[in-house]
Amino acid sequence: MSIWIFFKLIGSLALLMYGMKAMSDSLQKMAGPQLRHVLGTMTTNRFTGVLSGMFVTAAVQSSTATTLMMVSFVNAGLLTLVQAISVIMGAHIGTTVTAWIMSLGFSFNITGFVYPAFFLGIILIYMKKRRIIGDFLFGVAFFFLGLGTLKITGNDVITNDNAGAISAFFEFFNDKNFWNSLFLLFIGTALTLCLQSSAAIMAVAMVLCSTNLLLIDQGIMLVLGVNIGTTITSNIVAMRANTQARRAAFAHLAINCIGVIWVLILLKPFFNMICHLIGFDRNMAPSEPGFALKTTMVLAAFHSAFNITNTLLLIWFIPQIEKLVCRVIKPRKQDEEEDFRLHFITSGIMKTPELSVLEAQKEIRDFSDRIQRMFGMVQTLVTEKDDQQFNKLFSRIEKYEDISDNMELEIAKYLNNVSDAHLSYDTKAKIRAMLREISELESIGDSCYNIARTINRKFAGKEDHFNEKQYEHIHQMFTLTDSALTQMNVLMGGRKEAFNVNRTFNIENEINNYRNQLKKQNIIDVNNHEYTYAVGTIYMDIINECEKLGDYVVNVVEARMGQRKKDM
Repeated sequence: MSIWIFFKLIGSLALLMYGMKAMSDSLQKMAGPQLRHVLGTMTTNRFTGVLSGMFVTAAVQSSTATTLMMVSFVNAGLLTLVQAISVIMGAHIGTTVTAWIMSLGFSFNITGFVYPAFFLGIILIYMKKRRIIGDFLFGVAFFFLGLGTLKITGNDVITNDNAGAISAFFEFFNDKNFWNSLFLLFIGTALTLCLQSSAAIMAVAMVLCSTNLLLIDQGIMLVLGVNIGTTITSNIVAMRANTQARRAAFAHLAINCIGVIWVLILLKPFFNMICHLIGFDRNMAPSEPGFALKTTMVLAAFHSAFNITNTLLLIWFIPQIEKLVCRVIKPRKQDEEEDFRLHFITSGIMKTPELSVLEAQKEIRDFSDRIQRMFGMVQTLVTEKDDQQFNKLFSRIEKYEDISDNMELEIAKYLNNVSDAHLSYDTKAKIRAMLREISELESIGDSCYNIARTINRKFAGKEDHFNEKQYEHIHQMFTLTDSALTQMNVLMGGRKEAFNVNRTFNIENEINNYRNQLKKQNIIDVNNHEYTYAVGTIYMDIINECEKLGDYVVNVVEARMGQRKKDM
């Protein structure tokens, strides 16, 4: 085979994969919030979950994208494991639409229609408001150009001077024995895993079978391998996620493995039924009209029938599948609260901006919760008298300060990576607000640590204890500050439309007024010798730091609400 034909083959495959990715990404950008709404609301039972997974996957043309959403949603606590399993089953059905589209592309020369799509796409790309639609058209055009070129190149291969050698190579795999079938199943799995594209391997199978280089019986083994290979991506991405997310990813793998096992047992009658429905004669000569079209239709129909039947069989056993994956995937034995690890942001394949922003929002919510727990430790520290317990608690606060610094840096790095993608104006605004939020949250952590250091300085220097009145004032200031943090966390965990921002501003005013009152009273008390000047300084340092902390809380609230106090 000529080296140029080889490069033409892999180049057309690359075009197809790029077009598929561009098309899927643009569709997800256009429908990002709506997809989240559909997946969040249409999962009340296993049947609506299957339907939502099916329609969303058919819309975005990527079962991997839907499954990664499920892993992320379970990781973020938006869906239960049972809900995710039902959506994943639906995704298996939705992804079969791609095979039918490719089968259509093999029925006539589609490449002539892609050039108008390129022309219209480039016009829309330069219109900022229509850029995503332009990206979608480019994706569709590249997809069909790659598919058409792949089909033409496949025909060139069999008419090449070395066609005999190529036919002899594939003749070896066309021997219908168990080991050959198993090998092709493995090849389909491995290639799908390596290329991260089930559509690409489906296209290869269609080219090989439509040119009769590979028998249709062996082509369906590649199709079964594709079904297993496409599940491994989500498992790789979920490796650093929480336990429930890893279980959702493993359920994705388990469902398709169970399906492949039963279909291999019933392969002959199942495949004969598909051939009968399509009207395909397995003794049909490659030279007969319609051979290529019917061959690709059989592969697409087998892909659909397998996934639909597998879903109809396993939908009744979702609780048992949940028990199986829970038994296999055990919780990690570690103290996650005091061990720095991002819980919701996962490594691996970058997702769409909408999904990435959602994960970052959940991570910031966790960051905010940690900060309030840190402040709770500070409240305990001020009244702690035992040396050992005091030092242990102060060490925990120091550790939380390190965690706070690391979380700010890691979330900011993640958001900066997301911002490199093509984003809508709304998503850009969200990212700017989130960067401000994490900066202010880290400042709150600094304030907590500063209060702890002030208390530690007093404890280590064996200064006189605060009197009852001072303890009472500190406790009152801590209560106000904790109320501000609580209101902030209500906003971070809910919808900003339902949040009454005036509560936060009222608490801030109370903190400011109380600080001013205590500042005046402190001068009077020191002059009256109720406590020493040194004790009074430490006392006011704590009060002033609480007032600063309250300001940072207001900054977080303003960033999340997208407004400033003077605008309200």
